[in-house]
Amino acid sequence: MASPKAEAAVAPDESWVTRVREEIERAVQRSVKGAEYLVAGPATVGTTPKDVIHNRGTLSLYHYRPMADEIYRIPLLLVMATTNKAYIFDLAPGQSLVEFLLKAGYDVYVIDWNPPRADEAGLRFEDYTQRFIPDCVRRVQEHSGVQDVNMIGYCMGGVLATIYAATHGDGPVKNLVCFTTPIDFSKMTQFQAWSDKRHFKVDEMADHMGIVPAPIITSGFDALRPTGRLTGTIRLWDNIWNDAYVKQYRMMDRWGTETLPLAGAYFKQTIKSLMWGNELYTGTLKVGGKTVDLGNIKVPLLSIVAEHDHIVPYDCAHPLMEKVGSTDKEEVILKGGHVSLVAGPNAVKRMWPKLDQWLGERST
Repeated sequence: MASPKAEAAVAPDESWVTRVREEIERAVQRSVKGAEYLVAGPATVGTTPKDVIHNRGTLSLYHYRPMADEIYRIPLLLVMATTNKAYIFDLAPGQSLVEFLLKAGYDVYVIDWNPPRADEAGLRFEDYTQRFIPDCVRRVQEHSGVQDVNMIGYCMGGVLATIYAATHGDGPVKNLVCFTTPIDFSKMTQFQAWSDKRHFKVDEMADHMGIVPAPIITSGFDALRPTGRLTGTIRLWDNIWNDAYVKQYRMMDRWGTETLPLAGAYFKQTIKSLMWGNELYTGTLKVGGKTVDLGNIKVPLLSIVAEHDHIVPYDCAHPLMEKVGSTDKEEVILKGGHVSLVAGPNAVKRMWPKLDQWLGERST
């Protein structure tokens, strides 16, 4: 007969047993959830009620239906980057910047871009900043019945917004907000390497293609983080049992994979005038016969920069504060990356409340 001491020596460690049981259960969940993920359709995004008030070619202008009894006087127009869909502003209930702004009492309009048609291959900065945005601003004025307009630009949408504001110094922009907006393109070192003029034959490529396909655009972003997609897939598998994580991943993955192609002429301008010439920073950029002088921007300005932005580093975005002529200007550096600054838990806790506080004081 075994002694009590011997029995104690072989008794299993309950904490170890519990850990093994949890890992087995999680492995089973991974298998089940993995199968569900593979057969699931695209994530549902952009469900906040809205109306299309203007549609032409590569552009759609949305007006979101109010969610508050009292509305700020000045309407708010968001300008998206031409490479991405605007539903990053409206991922899902509780994770939607648009929904947050509506509930806070803002009258929200959004410029969203569609893939350019074959006959739009010749679109240039002039078209976006001297025709499309002014036309949308006019339609917002007519629809809202208010002449002043607040404008928010995200990334290259911020570039378009600053070009528009600099070439329309007499209004009607009342307040300008820029999210992660590149100004000094020489500081985008990895993009500079990707588009090095010694080997990047941008004229030949764009002229031959007409419309530059999305995979060429995404290759530039992938060059910044070569292992990014693999790392993301590994993290997904590690968290596949977590429904909340998977939901967030599917929404962000859909947005990332739905990158838009670009008009060849616009792509050439971006590479030659901005990446190679750094003309927005030096003040030598000419658009529609006008010199884009950021000093002409005199309206209140809020620039929000992400601390860990690998696409638009701080040194690339910060010069906006030095170049504009605004006396009422503020730069905010927040934790997060290029996308998580706008959408995700960090955005909900940090960026959205700051935006509301700043805009609310200037929108009556």
